[in-house]
Amino acid sequence: MKWALILACLWAGCARETASVPVLPVTAAQLLEAVRAPGAKAVLVNVYATWCGPCREEFPDLVKLEREYRVKGLRVLFVSVDDEENMSAVKQFLAAQGVTYASYRKAQQDMEFINGLDSRWNGTLPATWIYDGAGRSRDFWIGAADYKMFEQKLKPLLEEKP
Repeated sequence: MKWALILACLWAGCARETASVPVLPVTAAQLLEAVRAPGAKAVLVNVYATWCGPCREEFPDLVKLEREYRVKGLRVLFVSVDDEENMSAVKQFLAAQGVTYASYRKAQQDMEFINGLDSRWNGTLPATWIYDGAGRSRDFWIGAADYKMFEQKLKPLLEEKP
């Protein structure tokens, strides 16, 4: 139930007004639960670290994508794999990127999180998944992408008739 309230708040945008960006601990199972939460036509999950160059490179495009496609049913879930001691840097990074809504941080051991999220993933960053509105995995890749690629992969899901 706690996750339902957090997700409702995320989707409604109530966390967008806060000065500090909330970074919530999440297990792989909880993240997949968030993916399946009702209300989105498509969900993009991006796992990153603040120390990862390619992650930092693609991040502005992800933020832009979320802003432009939120009204069309896109939900973007950012998940940091930075250590808990670095949450101050994560919050600063998110704020500098213009993220004003709650995000997540991995709250499990690396391999437990990796295997719990997707057995195809080897832990390389960045990692991105696209899910349909029912929470079914529709795409997955490792490595940075740009706005055009994100948009190309998401548009068909966002334009599907219910």
